[in-house]
Amino acid sequence: MPSTNKHKLWELLEPKVLSLPGKPGVYQFYDSSGNVIYVGKAKNLKKRVSSYFGRGKHESNRVNLMVRRIADIRHVVVDTELDALLLENNLIKKYQPRYNVLLKDDKSFPWICIKNEPFPRIFPTRNLVRDGSKYFGPYASVRMMNALLDLIRQLFQYRTCRLDLSPENIKARKFRVCLEYHIGNCKGPCEGLQDQEDYLRTIDRIEQILRGNLSTVVSELKQLMKEYASAYEFEKANMVKEKIVLLEKFQAKSTVVSPSLANVEVCSIVSDEKFAYVNYLRVVNGAIVQSHTLELRKRLDEGDRELLEMAVTELRQRFGGEAPEIILPIRPTVSIPGLRFTVPARGDKKKLLELSERNAKYYRLEKLKRQELVDPYRHSRRLMQQIRDDLRLESLPEHMECFDVSNTQGNYMVAAMVVFKKARPAKKDYRHFNIRSVEGPNDFAAMKEALFRRYKRVLEEDQPLPQLVVVDGGKGQLGAALKAFERLGLRGKLPVIGIAKRLEEIFFPGDSIPLYIDKKSETLKVIQHMRDEAHRFGISHHRKRREKGSLQSELSQIRGIGPASATALLNEFRSLAGIRSATKEELARIIGPARAAIIQEYFSRKSG
Repeated sequence: MPSTNKHKLWELLEPKVLSLPGKPGVYQFYDSSGNVIYVGKAKNLKKRVSSYFGRGKHESNRVNLMVRRIADIRHVVVDTELDALLLENNLIKKYQPRYNVLLKDDKSFPWICIKNEPFPRIFPTRNLVRDGSKYFGPYASVRMMNALLDLIRQLFQYRTCRLDLSPENIKARKFRVCLEYHIGNCKGPCEGLQDQEDYLRTIDRIEQILRGNLSTVVSELKQLMKEYASAYEFEKANMVKEKIVLLEKFQAKSTVVSPSLANVEVCSIVSDEKFAYVNYLRVVNGAIVQSHTLELRKRLDEGDRELLEMAVTELRQRFGGEAPEIILPIRPTVSIPGLRFTVPARGDKKKLLELSERNAKYYRLEKLKRQELVDPYRHSRRLMQQIRDDLRLESLPEHMECFDVSNTQGNYMVAAMVVFKKARPAKKDYRHFNIRSVEGPNDFAAMKEALFRRYKRVLEEDQPLPQLVVVDGGKGQLGAALKAFERLGLRGKLPVIGIAKRLEEIFFPGDSIPLYIDKKSETLKVIQHMRDEAHRFGISHHRKRREKGSLQSELSQIRGIGPASATALLNEFRSLAGIRSATKEELARIIGPARAAIIQEYFSRKSG
């Protein structure tokens, strides 16, 4: 901002800034209309707020723009950094300031509710009502939630009706048991056939499962099975055993890490220029019982550490996280009493963190795919940016050309060129080159001729050059391409790479060590697509030339039919079958009546 404006701004706000205490707290910036435009936390309020008005200009233009809009500053002093973090989080959610990170989470995720009533119902919901009911979730997948509800339904008997089962109504016998009772899914609390204490024991076990404490429920059921067996109630003991087997199967499917990780939470972060994605996992007894990814939209130049601190606070508040340990990729600056931060380097905790990171990356990739379905240009531009970055190109490769050579022991040698525009095939621009100057199987010389002819014509016709040239092959083919460019004065001006088939190595001019791109990389997939398309296009043309050459050779062997006549016939009728089925008049029109008679006699003798 201009120094005069900055001085005026400082003169207006200086008394407030200088009077700020050097204690932890939260500050709020207001604009001239009285709107909150930014909320921040600080270990030392005075130092942090003063930094916005220092002599140096901020690197971010958005920060400079925000500072120019500040008309008033207010603050709240708190006891600890944790209090500051919590208050900042709540104020951001309340005011949604223009320059703060936007917690983007518009989806209404499904939860499992255990209703606050004498005989609690259990059901899925997307609406959280603060009436003392207990909510478990949210579940990223409705399918996962329904699978869990199905398991609980198989294990326990509880009511699914909406009756008001107050003690007065049950005593007055207002209700009758329904079909669920008769098929064994409910014990009939509506008629007083199951007392409240027994029903709540069932609900407690269901809660344990929803919290991920499957081992506790399994232990209780095993004890119950022994009691039934001791009392010679073997049918009941067997029913309990079946429930134990169901639970143990479910637990085996859920366990993804070491069971020694009894109660931990994990947060990882993946970010780009505009967004950050924080994945949260809750692990109980080696099983992941909860997974959620939070999307944060950046407004200023927020770093991963700052975003992670904000997300951890929000996620623990939202999901009631109570684990004594959180596994993170970065150690936060804030300390929370009773909570240990772990940044693992190896072992089960490191594997768990990597799993969380994969979840965050998957969420980001799925989001990009959804956007690209709506806007294909966004997809192609992202691909081109990825190719530019991976291959260290100076400009966006909007136009790429790829070359391949095909021959049969040096015969009928052809080169194929395919063109990709905006990372997509442009089939109208594909070209074939019948190699003229090369004798024998010399792919390098053929590649050199094809590239020289292509770009000599491009220069003569003043056409735009591509931003990338790809040759199918390793150092040899790349060297041939560079010799062609040398003759044309294009060496160093036209980016070129070679791709070797065996290990998918990428070779660069002047670099003996190839680049190995990740096999799952989108850049490699585009280059492979170009190479495969050039190979397909070249083989197709080569096959046609070879077939035409073979046919021409056979026709030329007929006494009285020379190469010129054979070529004229093939150009007209395309194949031997076409020539064989042609009438004498049709043949005579091309090569005259005498030669037409010779051709018909030849095929008649051959078929007889």
